[in-house]
Amino acid sequence: MFFAWSKRYMPRGIYGRAALILLLPVVFLQLVVTVIFAQRHFEGVTLQMTDTVLRELNMVMTQVNGAKDAAAIPTQVQTVAEPLDIRVRAVPPVDVPQENTRAWYDYSGRVLTARLADELPGLQAVDLKSKPGVLLYVQSDNGPVELQFERRRISAANPHQLFVYTVFFGVVMTLIASIYLRNQLRPIKRLARAAEAFGRGRHEPYSPSGAVEVRAAGNAFVDMRNRIERQIEQRTLMLSGVSHDLRTPLTRMRLSLSMLEDEDAEPLLQDVDDMQGMLDEFLSFAKGAAEGEPEDVDPHAFVSQIVSEATRAGRDVTLLAAEGDGTGTVMMRKMSMRRAVDNLISNAVRYGARAEVSVMLSEKTLRIRVEDDGPGIPEERRSEATRPFTRLDPARNQDKGGSVGLGLAIATDIARAHGGVLRLGESTRMGGLRADIVVAR
Repeated sequence: MFFAWSKRYMPRGIYGRAALILLLPVVFLQLVVTVIFAQRHFEGVTLQMTDTVLRELNMVMTQVNGAKDAAAIPTQVQTVAEPLDIRVRAVPPVDVPQENTRAWYDYSGRVLTARLADELPGLQAVDLKSKPGVLLYVQSDNGPVELQFERRRISAANPHQLFVYTVFFGVVMTLIASIYLRNQLRPIKRLARAAEAFGRGRHEPYSPSGAVEVRAAGNAFVDMRNRIERQIEQRTLMLSGVSHDLRTPLTRMRLSLSMLEDEDAEPLLQDVDDMQGMLDEFLSFAKGAAEGEPEDVDPHAFVSQIVSEATRAGRDVTLLAAEGDGTGTVMMRKMSMRRAVDNLISNAVRYGARAEVSVMLSEKTLRIRVEDDGPGIPEERRSEATRPFTRLDPARNQDKGGSVGLGLAIATDIARAHGGVLRLGESTRMGGLRADIVVAR
């Protein structure tokens, strides 16, 4: 339960956690050393020095009590107090402080005050703030007297120096360790940036560096990235080759059908057109999200142009007002993102009567939404709909042209390549399917 509670207050970043791991032992060690040194050294030394001074004070007080009156005290104690460097004078009762005075940080003062109160009879007050030294107010047989002597005689001089040195060198060593720690964590951050860029479809130059473990992780990432890129390249070449090779027989079939009568050729020509459309989908799927280089794109103008082209092509598509308070551009592969949005619009007008497109841009997120008034997709089958070569007969109308079920799969791949996701849901405005491409900025 304690770890679950403390996890909320722990740093999120690796640098903050590493710095915490570094600082906690240093701070704890300083506290332990300070407490042990204060209790066993300062307190012990102060008690020894206080006991020595107490013997001298008792000798002086014996002389004070032996004086005839208050006026005779200086003469009476002179032979004893002067060699001991203790100054004695009688004071009126009104000049005696009502309580002990010392600085809040004076640890040894607390110890010696308690010792004097226990061992010095008649002690009324101890003043440790006076500049000349220590002032003791003691009740004698001739009234209150003031005893004055130097502070260094009763406690160690400058006891705070050890604490200052401990804190100073602790801070210096912490700064040195922080610089070293930052250098050790820099390769991990470079690896994280390279992995994040690869997840968004960008190939960022990266060479492993740092400690042995970090280099091993970096080499594993480079090998994985190379294998994935080779796999994507092989898939692209295979599908492109198959689709390209099939164009030649389709062209021959089209030429042969042109020799037939229109009534006999029309159904076959329609089949050839459907096969041509399927091949185009294969090529689009083969190209995937690797087409073009990432560039800064204004999402509002970008989507507006796609909607305008769809409208000119005879599709019933409407662009809604912009949402969100974000401004500026978004880094994306323009050609592949255009293909993804166009596929969503094509699906919307294929399986519905009309479609609506909206753009929401915030400081951290871009969302491109396409909604239609078609039959939609049941919630339990939406994940299945984004798989390649999947057609959902109960969910989407298939009587409007040939399709191999790659439209949503292409959009999903492109969204993932941009570090985003394709989300399917039910349109509350139109009652059909709602498809969102969400990309982090």
